Amino acid sequence: MSLPLLAAAEHGYTAPDAEMFWQPLIGSGPFAITRPAIVFALSAVLIIWLLLAGTKRLAVVPGKKQMVVEAAYGFVRNSIAREWIGSKDFRKYVPLLFTFFSIILVNNLFGVIPPIQYPTMSRIAFPLALTIMLYLTYHVVGIRKKGFAAYFAGVVPHGLPKPIIPLVFFLEVLSILVIQPVTITLRLFGNMFAGHLILVLFISGAEYMFIDGGIGLKIVGIPTIVMAFVLTLFELFVEFLQAYVYTMLAASFIASALADEH
Repeated sequence: MSLPLLAAAEHGYTAPDAEMFWQPLIGSGPFAITRPAIVFALSAVLIIWLLLAGTKRLAVVPGKKQMVVEAAYGFVRNSIAREWIGSKDFRKYVPLLFTFFSIILVNNLFGVIPPIQYPTMSRIAFPLALTIMLYLTYHVVGIRKKGFAAYFAGVVPHGLPKPIIPLVFFLEVLSILVIQPVTITLRLFGNMFAGHLILVLFISGAEYMFIDGGIGLKIVGIPTIVMAFVLTLFELFVEFLQAYVYTMLAASFIASALADEH
């Protein structure tokens, strides 16, 4: 294929980068009101409205809103909270886990729903805030049950040689205070950040090929837009999976704080 057929218009294609995730709408700097902040607030309003609407008139034969609420709540209650924490202690933690699941899922789904198309969890401050809430709960639960000294003493397995106990204690404390929260935060953030970036790359690239490209680029744009559609479907799966994984890990951490040894 000749070069003129592949040639595009005067201006070249600019690939999306990390700057697209910082979108201040009002003001600038750390106190700016940004697009993700507004999307997060919108998700909170949407979830509150759905919960109120779905539970306002409870019926034996549920309507659509009640069915959605009951399905989501039942999934978190039975498949996550009771499964990981146990039938004895799980009930008091269902509201927290349901909050995690619903807020993450809705904000993730916003990444592919027009006209929003912005996954809030691709801004690391949001998953970090959720993780801070989780780890405050995690440690408070453990300390209340076992006491401060016994809680942290329990991180060292029994039967270790005495010379290596200080090293193991340091590594375990480092793990539960730093490594685990950083890992769970980066897992959610990284998946949403990378997934949205790839989607924008394929969609904007296809748009550029069709609008500004020569005949050759227009032909290449056909499989590109098909791939964008396939990736959108895959991203929907990833968005649900990440909400489930985060909530499941939250339940497992709470369960470990309640366990006799952790």
